Amino acid sequence: MWFEILPGVAIMGACLLIPGVATARIHRFTNGGKEKRVAYFSYQWNLMERDRRVSGVNRYYVSKGLENID
Repeated sequence: MWFEILPGVAIMGACLLIPGVATARIHRFTNGGKEKRVAYFSYQWNLMERDRRVSGVNRYYVSKGLENID
């Protein structure tokens, strides 16, 4: 019957879901608990470079707030 395909569909869905979730978790783990930032335009790249420079540790994901900038 039609329901015999459900286990196969569930397995395929899990195989497609696991790499995406794992990639997001790995990026969050390596970036100090923050999501990965992507720079599609030069303006976004400039903001990431500014955050890297301002952080003081040469990492864009360790950002400081305006109140902590000297």
